[in-house]
Amino acid sequence: MAKNTFEDNYSPNPEYLLEVCHLKEYFPINTGFLKTRPLKAVDDVSFGIRKGETLGLVGESGCGKTTVGRTLLWLYKPTGGAVFFDGKRIDAKDKEGMAEFRRRAQIVFQDPYSSLNPRMTVGDIIAEPIDVHNLCRTKEERYSRINELLETVGLSSEQATRYAHEFSGGQRQRIGIARALASDPELIVCDEPVSALDVSIQAQVINMLEELQEKMGLTYLFIAHDLSVVKHISNRIAVMYLGRMVELAESNELHHHPLHPYSQSLISAVPIPDPDRARASKRIVLQGDVPSPLDVPSGCAFRTRCPYATEHCAQEVPEFREVAPGHFVACHEVAK
Repeated sequence: MAKNTFEDNYSPNPEYLLEVCHLKEYFPINTGFLKTRPLKAVDDVSFGIRKGETLGLVGESGCGKTTVGRTLLWLYKPTGGAVFFDGKRIDAKDKEGMAEFRRRAQIVFQDPYSSLNPRMTVGDIIAEPIDVHNLCRTKEERYSRINELLETVGLSSEQATRYAHEFSGGQRQRIGIARALASDPELIVCDEPVSALDVSIQAQVINMLEELQEKMGLTYLFIAHDLSVVKHISNRIAVMYLGRMVELAESNELHHHPLHPYSQSLISAVPIPDPDRARASKRIVLQGDVPSPLDVPSGCAFRTRCPYATEHCAQEVPEFREVAPGHFVACHEVAK
């Protein structure tokens, strides 16, 4: 595995609540008798999220989006790089600092059913972060907090004694959001929170997340496949491909002026409700399949599917650089 060579004297950017620097997450894969190879799920990813901002993270399945979210929360121990939260580096050796980070940063999982304990009542599920962090002194205070959280996410206090299987998918996701809010966090990683829900329920959950953000000053990392949803809720959007970040820009800028060939292909696949505009638009269809993360192509990982690839693309990994104010891209051709 790669050694963590990140400099300890790095000064984090004060404008970011969360800053991820050269994050790496490699998983050892057994390839034979006593032989392993690293699967580079996340390979040198850097970005920052300002307080009160929503950063959307998109890309096709297997690109490493979810792994980024779980690694920056230290649900997976990073192979390399560093995570800074509110100006302080997160370090597993600092037990008090890690406990405080766990309270202030939470996650909403993709599957609202498998992420809820079927043997616990809804009230106990929501109260678990409260109990872990000792946020309520009395049973009455704990009970009041559970009821408050249920009402915040659009459920009634009477439902606290029920179990997860008694709720619909949208209601279960609301329970997951209430659990994430229980520790009064500042950052929430939303790991495809609406992908398993019906479209009408998706709109309700998205609107609720926006209302909670405005009311509580929350900061989101919003991971999703649906670019329409991401554009609606995000201030900025980052695009990942095969473990690396290939583009980052303001939401409208990326949607209207994507620079990386992969981003252009993703944007062209977004359905357009106007039939005339849809017929006039040109769909960019990529050739070939996504390479295995165990055998990432040399140089630019996207070059095997890119219509503009050159010999230079096979020899050198493109630098993730700012080509316009606030617009970053990793492409040799764009950077010229």
